Amino acid sequence: MEVDNQLRLDLLREALPYIQRFKGQTFVVKLSGKVTENQENLTSLAEELALLHQVGIRICVVHGGGKQLSELANKLGVEQTIIEGRRVTDDATLEMAKMIFAGKINTDILAALRQRSIEAVGLSGVDGNIVHAERRPPKEILNRETGVRDKVDFGHVGDVVQINIRLLTVLLDHGYLPVISSLGADDEGMVFNINADTIAAEIAVQLQAEKLILLSDVDGIYLNANDPATKLSRLTATEAGELISSRAASGGMIPKLQSITVLLQRGVHSAHIISGTKRNALLSEVFTDKGTGTMIVA
Repeated sequence: MEVDNQLRLDLLREALPYIQRFKGQTFVVKLSGKVTENQENLTSLAEELALLHQVGIRICVVHGGGKQLSELANKLGVEQTIIEGRRVTDDATLEMAKMIFAGKINTDILAALRQRSIEAVGLSGVDGNIVHAERRPPKEILNRETGVRDKVDFGHVGDVVQINIRLLTVLLDHGYLPVISSLGADDEGMVFNINADTIAAEIAVQLQAEKLILLSDVDGIYLNANDPATKLSRLTATEAGELISSRAASGGMIPKLQSITVLLQRGVHSAHIISGTKRNALLSEVFTDKGTGTMIVA
């Protein structure tokens, strides 16, 4: 028992300089659908977010929900087409995305934070014109099976034109915790499904965030996906670029690294890829020297 207490007190001592350093700074935390689907996991994560909020860190949460959207589509018998990790969003899929993103998942996150007495505010990118978007034009994409380049229309999928942080700043300045779902709209009021990583990154740049933290189903970047020993704990933007050019990075790691490198060049101090399903991963990443995931610094 004495050893346990000693360990806890040592952890508090280790956390103190980080608490002092990050007080008043802004963190943008992106949650994937897999992170929010399990109630127990979401409750645990809400505790960690609440603790960051309570020590004076300005938290802004952005979430997707692709997994839940696919499950609802399956239940309703609406066929889904996903090309190179991007969902083709037809009329029926957009209606479901509105229900799942701005409805169910957003409310679930708010309720979990409410349980920890945090005054969170649920928004979509359409609220306060936070995410000004435009329809993604049809793109030529190589069909890997046939070797032929096909033109793909992604439907109601949007690209971010501009982020308006006026509403977010008002909320953060008054101690609220904004929770934003990955929808946006254009000047005509057309609503679009937008990649949550992209929204989180753009918001982080506009808020001049100290950190962008991506909570996902992987706990960092691995040189070899099948070998836990190859996890990279800390990288510079230059090293990330070298991983891409030397082809040491592969598959889905490449677009993540590319977007993070650009993000750091635009003023965000660090980006983190950590597990969203491992208890205390967020607190450990922020408040301990060792961390738990991969940290990429400018």
